Amino acid sequence: IRYLMAHHARVILCSHLGRPKGKVDPQYSLAPVAARLSELLGVEVKMAKDVVGESAQSLAAGLRDGEVMLLENVRFHKEETDNDPAFAKELASLAEIYVNDAFGTAHRAHASTAGVAAYLPAVCGYLIEKEIRFMGGALENPKRPFVAILGGAKVSDKIGVIRNLISKVDTLLIGGGMSYPIKKAYGKEVGHSMIEGDETVPMAAEIIKEAEEKGVRLVIPIDQRVCKEVSKEAEAIVVDEIPADMTSMDIGPKTEALFAEIIKDAATIIWNGPVGAFEFPQFSHGTFAVAKAVAASDAVSIIGGGDSISAVTQSGVADKITHISTGGGATLEFLEGIELPGIAALNDK
Repeated sequence: IRYLMAHHARVILCSHLGRPKGKVDPQYSLAPVAARLSELLGVEVKMAKDVVGESAQSLAAGLRDGEVMLLENVRFHKEETDNDPAFAKELASLAEIYVNDAFGTAHRAHASTAGVAAYLPAVCGYLIEKEIRFMGGALENPKRPFVAILGGAKVSDKIGVIRNLISKVDTLLIGGGMSYPIKKAYGKEVGHSMIEGDETVPMAAEIIKEAEEKGVRLVIPIDQRVCKEVSKEAEAIVVDEIPADMTSMDIGPKTEALFAEIIKDAATIIWNGPVGAFEFPQFSHGTFAVAKAVAASDAVSIIGGGDSISAVTQSGVADKITHISTGGGATLEFLEGIELPGIAALNDK
């Protein structure tokens, strides 16, 4: 935004907030965003009362060089999420060039992400450029050894990511909820640890087979912190094997040391998902240990996903990470090798 202002552009900003489901809902108004942005930029950000209506059109027509305005929440129109061409054309009619810098919504083909690009010269901003440079570079031409660390609870969300990464990485470290179906596929006891759906164990068996075929080192926890029942007061007990009547909540100290050793020698690291239930202090050791190991390495480190970002922020090492991705679903789809419509729609400039 500052770059465009400095180059005397008339800047019309467009965004969404929440899920108002195509109706005007005052609690999702972008007015507070305009107020805060005015403070950050040191100039008044003019706020339109609508998206493509009279207020937006007259404000846009009256903008002077270097001035900034913000449209109301585009999701107040159901045409936005429907990617309605007529609505996209109306949006586009306000401007002469379209810049998309919202990587976090690039996986959605909406009117303000993919639609407007059909009617205007469309380019990416600096943030999307950085996301593509770091993540695309890591996937296409990584410095080796290339290590991926995958955690989090939802295995189904990450199966595609694992499949795509197995053909690219040298080592795959798996912790958290992702590791239990793999342990089970190896015939190990997982106790009451969370396994999402019966189909995840056969999927895990396929992943083991694929890793073996491609010569990828697949590393799962060799010890864990478990508890009898899940609660804030639960005592963390360190075990090598999960007892049948207990729940695993975190990787153990031996696994922390093993993961740290592998991370230390890596040249490229991608990390998505915590390796334990780090919202409980007694089960946060593993995730924070991984964060510190990644920060201390000399590798190009890329972190994606809200929980992993919280973990590096809470452990105070965010400034030592090469690139923290701003996408949730967009980052996962990018790592899965899926084409993102919001980026595919842009000109190759």
